[in-house]
Parts: sequence; structure tokens; C-alpha cells
Amino acid sequence: MGAGSVLASLCMAVAAQNTPGTTSIYSCVDSQGRKLTSDRPIRECIDREQRELSPSGTVRRVIGPTLTAQERAAQEAQRRKEQEEQARLAEERRRERVLLARYPDKAAHDAERANTIAQVDEVAATAAKRIVDLQARRKTLDQEMEFYRKDPAKAPMTLRRQLAENDEEVLEQKRFIAGQDQEKRRIHQRFDEELAQLRRLWASQGAVPHVPGIDPTR
Repeated sequence: MGAGSVLASLCMAVAAQNTPGTTSIYSCVDSQGRKLTSDRPIRECIDREQRELSPSGTVRRVIGPTLTAQERAAQEAQRRKEQEEQARLAEERRRERVLLARYPDKAAHDAERANTIAQVDEVAATAAKRIVDLQARRKTLDQEMEFYRKDPAKAPMTLRRQLAENDEEVLEQKRFIAGQDQEKRRIHQRFDEELAQLRRLWASQGAVPHVPGIDPTR
């Protein structure tokens, strides 16, 4: 820096100390390599670092480049993404704590699986019993139809409607039972996935449950 520049900087510093209300000096090097100073943030250095100095020349803080609207939007999007990820991780940790509290060991998880499957089996058994009842009713209706075996079109409309309704309800109960079979598969899949997660959580606690005669890693 030349003698003139040094003198100018000193004069500016002295002027800043003697000017009422002036408490900071801003300094930066612009894109052309010039060192600039001002009593307020320097527009020419909006895209680069600036230093805020006290009147005595002590660095109070370093001000980073001012972001463009696009850069601010990108920064905000990144911030939201990080917050969402933190929230997701916090929710995941919460779910893990709930899972461990509910299933402290494999026996508790197995018992819950068996109970859930038993409920589905009970519902399916009710449907199966209904099919048996419908089949018994069908036999009675078939016996009535024997009178019209040679010409079923002469059978009363009520009888024919009862036969059709019986067939439809049997099919409906069979579809329901098939749906319960699918539900059982979904339940087993969910419990299998939970068990895999629980094994990791139990292991991380240093308390992998051991059942005699069963490999806990399976």
C-alpha cells in the first residue's frame, strides 16, 4: 500500500473516531483488487467477505458475502431439508423406544403375533361355520327342488331366489375367508419386519434375548 493510501486510511479512521454516531468501519477488497473502506457495508463487496472494524482498527466481526435471491432460496430449501431429516430421525427414535417398551424380548413379540393371528383365525372360523350352515340350508332347498327336477322353470320364484342367494352367500363367505388368509400373510410380514428391527435394537442394548434351543440370529 502506498503512502497516500496509508494516510487516507488513517485519516478515515480518525474521522470515524471524531464523527458523532460513527462506531464501525467496513473494509474489503473488491473484485478489482482495491481495498475499500466505508462507514457502512460496502456495496462493491456484496459478493465477498467484509470486515467490520472498530474505530481503533480492531476486527469486530467478519461479514460473509450477501446471497442472491436464488442462493437464499437454495439455502432455505437445504435448511428445511435438514430440519425434516432431523424430525424424521427423532420420530424414528421415538418409534424405536415405543417398540422396545412394547416388546422387551422375543417372547413378548411372539405372543403378540400369536394373539393377532388367533383373532383373524377366529373371524375366519365364524365364516367357515356360516358356510356349513348355508350348505345345510342348501340341502333343504335342493330337496324342495326335487319336485321340479323335470322342469326347474316351474319352481316357485321364491325357491329359485333362495337358491341363488344361498350360492352367492357361500361365495361371499369364501371370498371373506380368502381375504383373511391374505390378512394373515400381511400380519406375518409385518411381525417379521418388526422382529428384524427388534433384533437390531435388542443387540444395540446388549441384551439379545436367548431362547434355549433357538438360534437368536435366525
